[in-house]
Amino acid sequence: MEETTENLTPLSHMAQNRCFGCGQANPNGLRLEFLLAPDGTAVSLATVSDAFEGPHRYLHGGIIATLLDETMSKALRARGLTAMTRQMEVDYRLPVPSGTPIRMEGRVVRSEGIKHWAEAKILNAKGIELATSKGLFIQVRAKSPVIAREQSARS
Repeated sequence: MEETTENLTPLSHMAQNRCFGCGQANPNGLRLEFLLAPDGTAVSLATVSDAFEGPHRYLHGGIIATLLDETMSKALRARGLTAMTRQMEVDYRLPVPSGTPIRMEGRVVRSEGIKHWAEAKILNAKGIELATSKGLFIQVRAKSPVIAREQSARS
């Protein structure tokens, strides 16, 4: 990835965050770092190891989905929201190479109550879109009636 003159601000995480996508305390995870652009876009500049390959030299489709999901989630987190994925659609446009710099961008496109819609994309060093996604996220609140109802339904 080329050096950029963008004004990006680091998004901080808890020191003991074990999230598979962004947790620095998870030795088996992706350990992604995210930045915030002035327009509210969450950005990650990463090189994902070949340990996460599907086909030789390319990332596994599940890892690509994880990258997009994590990027949308960080766009919500940048707004102070904690939300979980309800639905997600992925468009795998071109193979995403492993061991090569990529750029992920995510943004919130709409919010209604506890529902939030986001989009994300993965770009190569030339700015070509390799994969895109759209997702619906449900905000998690302490003792949320929705979560309480779903938990009691599972019991």
